Amino acid sequence: MKHIIFGGDGFLGTELTKKLTAKNENVLICDRKQTLASGIYEADTVTYQKMDVRDINTFLHIEVDPDDIVYHFAAELLVPIIKRSRRQDYFWQALFVGTQNVFDFMEAKGLRNLVYFTTDMVYGHTLEHPRFENHTRKPLGPYGEAKYQTELLCEKYRTKGFNIPIFRPRLIIGPGRLGILEKLFKLIDMNLPVPTIGNGKNYYQFISVSDCADACICAVKAGFPNEEYNLGSLNPPTVNELLGTLITEANSKSFLLPTPAFLVKFALEILDRINMPIMDPEQYLIADETCVLDVSKGGRQLNWVPKDDDTDMLLAAYRDYKNAQASATPHTVST
Repeated sequence: MKHIIFGGDGFLGTELTKKLTAKNENVLICDRKQTLASGIYEADTVTYQKMDVRDINTFLHIEVDPDDIVYHFAAELLVPIIKRSRRQDYFWQALFVGTQNVFDFMEAKGLRNLVYFTTDMVYGHTLEHPRFENHTRKPLGPYGEAKYQTELLCEKYRTKGFNIPIFRPRLIIGPGRLGILEKLFKLIDMNLPVPTIGNGKNYYQFISVSDCADACICAVKAGFPNEEYNLGSLNPPTVNELLGTLITEANSKSFLLPTPAFLVKFALEILDRINMPIMDPEQYLIADETCVLDVSKGGRQLNWVPKDDDTDMLLAAYRDYKNAQASATPHTVST
């Protein structure tokens, strides 16, 4: 038996591979690149197949055994794209078409067990707090919509005998991944004001990449239940508490600057329309809302409980950012 990970060279795939190989499991990494994973695994436990989930022809050379397990993480990240008009096709091809190709591949090979990651963006605006897995799904843009449609695709294949636990994570952070946090860290390093969209009294929740990988392992142990599971931290702080602690720990002179949410969203919308996006609309439209996922279902059914704390995760990300900066800074040699 082996673990086939689509998107296995990415952030989550790399973390899961590390945990699986620590248990002496065999892993096949399927990805269109080989950057994160290159050279860090033992050759006899990890193999690599270059392919692209958007192209069904690239699945042809993947060899499988009947008891192999499939994980599908391959996706495009929710980041601003210069041309607004490209977004729908960009995400649709990577997310929906790619997922359909994974199912076609599995069906042709007789594989039935899939661990799949979508996103909490399928929920859209917060209608109930906290959000349980039965929260209304009403995405706010092409990324969330494509993910929502892949969930419907999973539901269809469940009726065909597939076993598919679906995970909906909050923002995944951990060593080696900054994303939108890099802009925040730069402001703090420059001792500049840190604006919040709204008053900052809303709660904010992360999920660590380690906890996400653990959830995958728990789902396999539980027998691939055909259920949806939220992934997030326990007891998340408010935005003000989270950022205030970061500023203090960084010994920065920055301060939090509350802003009128409707005016900021209007300005971000204008920038987006003239192809100068700072944040994706699916991010800023909910930035002043409390978007907290209830994760108790994972505890009850999978015996999964998140271990990492939001504040600790953010501080660790900042330390990694500073270490990376220090490593990249040229050193002068005195003569």
